[in-house]
Amino acid sequence: MDELPHIGERIRTELKRQGRSNVWLAQQLSCNPRTISKIFHKRYIDTYQLWQISKALDYDFFQLYSELL
Repeated sequence: MDELPHIGERIRTELKRQGRSNVWLAQQLSCNPRTISKIFHKRYIDTYQLWQISKALDYDFFQLYSELL
């Protein structure tokens, strides 16, 4: 299981790479910025939520898992 990416950290990294804020992502997902901060600490995430984040950031986070197959 250690080989799986820490998805929260990956999301935070991509958000910063794009120069976007927690508030921006929260607006895209219609949630509270505090929820975004909590996501950053998650090692695993619901697929629908990951799809929403992938769509908002225009980044395929699912590929991180596919590469391990």
